[in-house]
Amino acid sequence: MVDDIMLQAEERMEKALTSLGDAFGSVRTGRANAMLLDRIKVDYYGVPTPVNQMAGIKTPDAHMLVIEPWDKGVLGAIEHAIMESDLGVTPSNDGSCIRLPFPSLTEERRRELVKQCKNYAEEARVAVRKARQDANAAIERSVKDDNLPEDDERRAQAEVQKLTDKYVAQVDEAFKKKEAEVMEI
Repeated sequence: MVDDIMLQAEERMEKALTSLGDAFGSVRTGRANAMLLDRIKVDYYGVPTPVNQMAGIKTPDAHMLVIEPWDKGVLGAIEHAIMESDLGVTPSNDGSCIRLPFPSLTEERRRELVKQCKNYAEEARVAVRKARQDANAAIERSVKDDNLPEDDERRAQAEVQKLTDKYVAQVDEAFKKKEAEVMEI
């Protein structure tokens, strides 16, 4: 019973960490990164489709992305979707591919992005703590319903706390890496 509770809590904490990684991937740093296009959807014959599923994306240098759609008829739609997004990049369409130049970020913009990353990290910490709270509540229910001994309850709660500390430390480490990446000139 306690093992199931621990497993569920760890799964939820792992999901919070994965979600944080996805959120960090969508934050623009000074370099061109194909992951920035993951959340941009293009209306492709009435179906919202991610850009990376309809085009090849290359990074010829650190400040440029090149998008080459397999169907040249969607060039305009991809260009429009990028313009409508909050990337802050102006695409240039040459008729066969779209080039996205990524200028270096200003100091002010870097600080804004670090704040955004800090918010993502805090959301992940909250999700980890919520998983801990739910696991402790489930352990307390086990004490009442399944007559789990109090020693086992304390041991299980200590294990849940260790797990929580481990995942919060991983969130903090991921934030430090992302902050260094964003502030790097």
